[in-house]
Order: sequence, then structure tokens, then C-alpha cells
Amino acid sequence: MIEKTTRINALYDFYQQLLTEKQRNYMEMYYAEDFSLGEISETSNVSRQAIYDNIRRTEHMLEEYEKKLSLYQKFLKRQALLQELHALVKNNNEQELKEKVEQIIEIE
Repeated sequence: MIEKTTRINALYDFYQQLLTEKQRNYMEMYYAEDFSLGEISETSNVSRQAIYDNIRRTEHMLEEYEKKLSLYQKFLKRQALLQELHALVKNNNEQELKEKVEQIIEIE
């Protein structure tokens, strides 16, 4: 469950501007503020089932955006390469350092 929450939060960070205000509000309350569906329902004057359906649809939308745009996956690749670069800099390995920089540049 923690992995799913972490992934959805990351996808939300990348794609939140593509969501409606209502979707953003529900996702922030549910994932960032840790509100229960009942608490969101009371706050929004909407049924618990409607909140649940909206959050699930929004999660699906975020996954679809990621399938098409891959912003999160590219971010993870860059982070991994930057960590490798950091190690290479510490070891003064100039040739491998150049190769890693080229890999970062090639990520679309």
C-alpha cells in the first residue's frame, strides 16, 4: 500500500495541472492530508461512494498520463544516473563520467 501511495503522490506531482480542481482537492485530501473517504464526503457534501469513484478514476487517469508521457519514469532514470555520476565524480573516473552525462542527455 505504501508503494501505491508513493507512486500516486509522485504521479500527482507531475500531472496535477491536467486534473480538474475537484479532482485535485479530493486527491490532496485523500493522499496528502490522509483524510478518510467519510471525512472528504462530509467536507464536500458528496456521498462517500462518489468520492471513492472520483479518486479511483483520477488514479487511473494519472496512470494513463504516465503511460503516454512517462515523466515519472524519465525522472527516476535521471535520478539513478545522477547518483551514478556522483559516485564517479568522487572516484575521479573521467571516461565513465562522460558516458553517464551522454546517457542523461539522451533521455527524452
